[in-house]
Amino acid sequence: MSSNVSTVPAYAAPTAKAPLERTTIPRRAVGEHDVLIEIKYAGICHSDIHQARDGWGEGIFPMVPGHEITGIVTATGPSVTTFAVGDRVGVGCMVDSCRTCDNCKAGLEQYCTRGSVLTYNAVGKDGEPTHGGYSTHIVVDEAFTLRIPDGLPLDAAAPLLCAGITTYSPLRRWNAGPGTKVAVVGLGGLGHMGVKIAHALGAEVTVLSQSLRKKEDGLRLGAEHYYATGDDATFDTLAGTFDLILSTVSAPLPLDKFLGLLTTNGAMVNVGAPEEPVSLNLFSLIGGRRTLAGSMIGGIPETQEMLDFCAEHNLGAEIEVIRADQINEAYERVLASDVRYRFVIDTATI
Repeated sequence: MSSNVSTVPAYAAPTAKAPLERTTIPRRAVGEHDVLIEIKYAGICHSDIHQARDGWGEGIFPMVPGHEITGIVTATGPSVTTFAVGDRVGVGCMVDSCRTCDNCKAGLEQYCTRGSVLTYNAVGKDGEPTHGGYSTHIVVDEAFTLRIPDGLPLDAAAPLLCAGITTYSPLRRWNAGPGTKVAVVGLGGLGHMGVKIAHALGAEVTVLSQSLRKKEDGLRLGAEHYYATGDDATFDTLAGTFDLILSTVSAPLPLDKFLGLLTTNGAMVNVGAPEEPVSLNLFSLIGGRRTLAGSMIGGIPETQEMLDFCAEHNLGAEIEVIRADQINEAYERVLASDVRYRFVIDTATI
């Protein structure tokens, strides 16, 4: 495939809530600072389902989801200095930003005040819709391309580009480490990486899940404790226990009950994004000088830091590799919590 890209195979949702189907999409020619990536693997994130089904608002269709992308550089623009043909690379949730606001200058491109350009379901600076990783190739500016360390397999590394950084960033921001007690709510695509990373950082980790069905997995992944939130006694037993609670679930939670599990000055950080509003009694915060916060992925420098950290600690995602013609089935299985713990598409099957 030449650097003058025209169309490539992909899987797209033609309209909201429609099954994804094989199609072709345009890719721009490789520009001055671009790299052409032959995609090898693309993770399926729950946010792909939210957006393909208009759960977070009106989307841009046809939509090619996918922001957990790993592959190989096959061409570079004339001014590219960071990457060379043959390099192992990844692309996460963003492909551009204004690069001039204070947040961008601080390496917080995800909070670009003018709005970062998402990898899919967005409009690029050229005015064209962006398309994600459920495809065979993608063209990305080198500034938004990540290097995949040699120690990470490309398939297990793909989910790190969203699930990894989404959990790593708040764990670092709220100082998870030796001497801290961290609870991870939900043991799914995000939560299982939260457990692995928090454990590697040195924290004492507890999983809070609806049932004890995945307890053996949680302990194997690095948790010291595992409790069922479906049992009301859990909230009495663990009251005032945690310095940090990381909520990874995309369903509304009874926030007041969970906030009661925090120590004084503790924080509950939400990375899962329910489609429905949530309610809160402010006395749950005031009574213990607690914090309710949110966190969204991470900037490019921190994402590279996360990849290097995961390589150093031998942390990849727990994955099930699927063919492209299994995407619609995989979506239903994600909604049924029937995956341990991330589907990854082998894009050679597109």
